Amino acid sequence: MGKGRILFVSQEITPFTPDSETARWCRQFPIFAQDGGREIRIFMPRFSYVNERKNQLHEVIRLSGMNLILNNCDHQLIIKVGSIPSARIQVYFIDNDEYFTNRGGLFDENGQLEPDNDERLLFFGRGTLEAVRKLAWQPHLINFTGWFSCMVPFYLRRINKENAFFNGTKTVVTLTADRFEGSINSQLEHKMKVDGATAKDIRLYSQTDYMGLMKAAVTFANGVIVASPDVDPELVAFAHENKRHVVDYCEDPKELFGKANKLFDNIIGPIVTN
Repeated sequence: MGKGRILFVSQEITPFTPDSETARWCRQFPIFAQDGGREIRIFMPRFSYVNERKNQLHEVIRLSGMNLILNNCDHQLIIKVGSIPSARIQVYFIDNDEYFTNRGGLFDENGQLEPDNDERLLFFGRGTLEAVRKLAWQPHLINFTGWFSCMVPFYLRRINKENAFFNGTKTVVTLTADRFEGSINSQLEHKMKVDGATAKDIRLYSQTDYMGLMKAAVTFANGVIVASPDVDPELVAFAHENKRHVVDYCEDPKELFGKANKLFDNIIGPIVTN
């Protein structure tokens, strides 16, 4: 029996991004999974504050170079990689000059959402899965964390309509206290439709505030991990009401990691290796 291949998709990870509850979780839990014998890959956005020289990032030429069409425009996908030496973990970065290299994070200097976050999260979700497909590394399960990764399940279904590479891949969303105020660009629905969204997709992502995006992510996911005591209770209740496999928050990190790891086993099921 194998332990399975897990793809972690995160909007922030210590030490590449400023310290936060989400960033710490996205570093510590993959280490726990890897130490337990799982094969893992980690992807995150390459925001401009990710110091390329300090973190010794370099471009992965064999994965870079493809163009993604968003809103009828071509955007170059660049893949870079860095490592966390103390954890023996590599992290892949989704990059693009327009969306990431020359930009800050998710919010501007006044704390307001960046106006093109709709296209940026679409590019990140699709770019991650296209890069994984080009790696020829099929995950048994994708664990995505943070609202900026909420388009991963949409693109998982969208890509499988054209190519069955991800056939059988399950998804688990990790909820943290990353709620934002306001809504992202109201053109998200139109841009998703241009990119092949179905009527069901459009309905699920019709509300572009935090709760709307995360409820859509929960709806698409096979399981939910509540990784913070400050996750909105409405969102946790929504996961239970929709009968998702839920790991509720507990204060002991090792206990929470263990329960989350067991959730992966239950959702993936038996894995037979040659």
